[in-house]
Amino acid sequence: MSKYADRLIEHINTHPEFIQPVSRKNEMMNNFLLPGLQDLCVSRTTFKWGIPVDFDDKHVVYVWLDALVNYITGIGYDADGGSSDRYKRFWPADLHLIGKDIVRFHTIYWPIFLMALGEPLPKQVFGHPWLLQGGEKMSKSKGNVIYADDLIDLFGVDAVRYFVLHEMPYENDGTITWELVVERYNSELANVLGNLVNRTISMTNKYFGGIVNSTGATDSVDEDFKNTVTGAVERVNKRMDDLKMADAISEVFSVFRRSNKYIDETEPWVLAKDEAKKDRLAEVMYNLTEAIVIGASLLKPFMPETADNIVSQINAQIRCYGELDKFGLYASGSKVTDAPKILFARLDQDAVMEKVEAIQAKQRAEYAKENGLPDEDTKAEAASDVMDVEKKPEIEYGDFDKLQLRIGQIIKCEEVPKSKKLLCSQVQIGSEVKQILSGIKQYYSAEEMVGKKVLVLANLKPATLAGMVSEGMLLCAEDDKGNVVLLNPEKDMPAGAPVC
Repeated sequence: MSKYADRLIEHINTHPEFIQPVSRKNEMMNNFLLPGLQDLCVSRTTFKWGIPVDFDDKHVVYVWLDALVNYITGIGYDADGGSSDRYKRFWPADLHLIGKDIVRFHTIYWPIFLMALGEPLPKQVFGHPWLLQGGEKMSKSKGNVIYADDLIDLFGVDAVRYFVLHEMPYENDGTITWELVVERYNSELANVLGNLVNRTISMTNKYFGGIVNSTGATDSVDEDFKNTVTGAVERVNKRMDDLKMADAISEVFSVFRRSNKYIDETEPWVLAKDEAKKDRLAEVMYNLTEAIVIGASLLKPFMPETADNIVSQINAQIRCYGELDKFGLYASGSKVTDAPKILFARLDQDAVMEKVEAIQAKQRAEYAKENGLPDEDTKAEAASDVMDVEKKPEIEYGDFDKLQLRIGQIIKCEEVPKSKKLLCSQVQIGSEVKQILSGIKQYYSAEEMVGKKVLVLANLKPATLAGMVSEGMLLCAEDDKGNVVLLNPEKDMPAGAPVC
């Protein structure tokens, strides 16, 4: 790894688009590459699962080595020079779209593997954020795990697609709760989109027997409306090029919002009262129908079933992207359905939450069965999610104030020789680096420790363990089954921040 570090740094500096968003690039540079990249063992002996090393049955291949090379071997890469036409066509990849927790493997390990092979690097790696459950840890014992299948059962596939895409920010983590899904479903899908399509079809049937005609009876208000609608494709493309998918789907919905505003501006129900304005009314209905076709065509990649449903109801087809900046392609004289279907019926939040409670109760029951707990124990665990431990004597605030707790970031970690339990971490705490030994080797590998934000007792008197000096303590939690996890800050805090 160290052999190629400078070359990788140069590549990142000369290709600013390579790691996105920029915060991920800064993390990789500042936490791993610039401090000095440590070499990586390509096999493991601490477990048996994995691809065996053919010359030593005690070793298996490191998972991130055999996993990453699948990107190229799967399309026909041959190390001996006989790579397939498919490989030559599809590599290098234009984009790796990955979770932010595996950015290091895709932007440091993977590029260096490729450099060693003499193969080109992917053009861009984007580490997307997470969708978090309302700031609370998900737990089956609490019954608050949100599964995609349950979301789909309650809201439908396309509604779930919309929520996940709309609520996933470009850089920071998003939030998901049952209540928030219901709110977005009602306000965006039912009110903005569903109501627009239903109103347009219903008025067309009411005023013109379902026939949509363009009469050329325009008004000054039409120009801004048409510009907004035809300009949406460029705005969506720009957002997608920048990988800002939440913004892209918002741009699609700007077509539907502007169409609802157009209804308020033109007041078709008022025009319908004046026979002399019948041509103008027909043009308004044509413009609305055309806008809906363009909006549905833009919506197709995000919500395919909904888009198809919309155009089928207005006797149209999904339009190709090259035509979405043109207004007026809907065939005049077409007839919309005389029985419009509700795309998204408004949901009653109380009724939804009753179903959610049943889902959560089922989760708790499954947790109890899996862990041999009676129902009452499960309920108590779900309510508190704590375990009883031996109480210690009360202390004065002055005793607590002696502890210096700070946020640290692990910049390097190695196994301690001849120790079955200890890992040796170099922890960045503000401007200094402390060496801390922790008995967590059976729970964490040295590789996965690197980059973690941790809570550190920073003023613990140094001690010698297994012949090495330890200058602090990493704070962990242990459950009644002996499972140990590192404690880390809920929000992204800088290394060195005091814990108070």
